Amino acid sequence: MIEVLAPLALVLVGFAYARRVATLRGQGREIPLWRQICFALGLLLLVAADMPPLAPLAEELVVAHMVQHLLVADLAALLVTLGLTGPLLQPLLALRGLRWLRVFGNPLVALPVWALNLYLWHLASLYEGVLTSELLHLLQHAAFFSFGLAMWMPLFGPLPKPAWFGNAAMAIYVVVVRLAGAVLANVLAWSGSPLYDAYAAGEAEHGISPLSDQGAAGTGRVGEAG
Repeated sequence: MIEVLAPLALVLVGFAYARRVATLRGQGREIPLWRQICFALGLLLLVAADMPPLAPLAEELVVAHMVQHLLVADLAALLVTLGLTGPLLQPLLALRGLRWLRVFGNPLVALPVWALNLYLWHLASLYEGVLTSELLHLLQHAAFFSFGLAMWMPLFGPLPKPAWFGNAAMAIYVVVVRLAGAVLANVLAWSGSPLYDAYAAGEAEHGISPLSDQGAAGTGRVGEAG
């Protein structure tokens, strides 16, 4: 059931986006084609991340799981952010219960919650828990994507930003984001013992030692963070 819910939710999101684009076009407020393409590619990446060959491999190897997270939290979130504009989000943000989402345009909010989410999900109890719980795995990907959106919003999103968040502040923001990712990456790459024992069977099946698998995952994130 859960395997059906995620793709269905993405289809509904895509439909809502297309309908809003059509509405704005009818009002003479055309959304640039490149933004529409970015949004569609972002949704496609979310689907691809949970399909073979990556999805099964992500349950066996830490490095594959890390690749999955980078696709969801970094690339898909970035593409969807680039696909958004103020007029597109206007009906959503006009809802009384969702006006609080505007706070994610503030880097002092977006950055801490993104970093907290990143580190929490890499605790062994949660990182390994997704292997035995489809619901937890869905929640993990939803959190990575949502807080990935939050992280990108101050840089590329249409939400209101503080007046002080200019080019210099943006550069500092990017450096801090990369440093936060690099710290986690180096923990994985240079740890002297395996952090995620639940992957041992999959690593043995693929002929990879736990430390090599974990180190590859960290090295991949180091490259992405750099």
